Amino acid sequence: MNLDYIVREPEHITPETSVLFMLHGYGSNEQDLFSFRETLPQDWIIVSFRAPGSTQFEGYSWYDINFNNPDEFINVPQATESLNSVLESILKIINHYGITQGKTHLCGFSQGGILCYALALQYPEMFNLVACLSSYPEEKLMPAIVKDKKKLEELRFFVSHGTDDAVIPLEWGRKAADLLYDLNCYFTFREYMSGHGVNQKNYMDLMEFFSK
Repeated sequence: MNLDYIVREPEHITPETSVLFMLHGYGSNEQDLFSFRETLPQDWIIVSFRAPGSTQFEGYSWYDINFNNPDEFINVPQATESLNSVLESILKIINHYGITQGKTHLCGFSQGGILCYALALQYPEMFNLVACLSSYPEEKLMPAIVKDKKKLEELRFFVSHGTDDAVIPLEWGRKAADLLYDLNCYFTFREYMSGHGVNQKNYMDLMEFFSK
């Protein structure tokens, strides 16, 4: 399925141009993370996807969530379908711009971050910088995590979580640090005094990560 998205293009696009793909959280939309574009590198293509499912208040979701049952916190078939759509759309867009040498980056918040983990750890050779904000790695979406250190060595993760997150517990976010450590991945893990969101300090650290 082709996903809707909005895009900011740099003045010049070459085969070496980098692309950043953004995946918003549950109940949000493609405008949300796209607001980061002002402070992201000017020579990147910035693509922000809209999730395929709809929620109340004109929001969108990558999959349904059952808040009453932790075992069904994630609708696996829907999430898997969304993952495939994102992957397909990423490949199409990279192909459309003729990017053969450029780097491909990911940034996801909450549900979007969960999908970013699944994409990066299953297709590591496709990606470089990966930011997962207020999210966690969901094992049910990663039937096969690539354990080959050689394939994982190009990945750089930025993981952030609010200490008072009432939607996705901090403990879940910390799982990412354990997993990435076990996989020998390069990663930064930061906790911020905030709820389920990105505060000013978190934002500045994230921009520094992407501009390095």
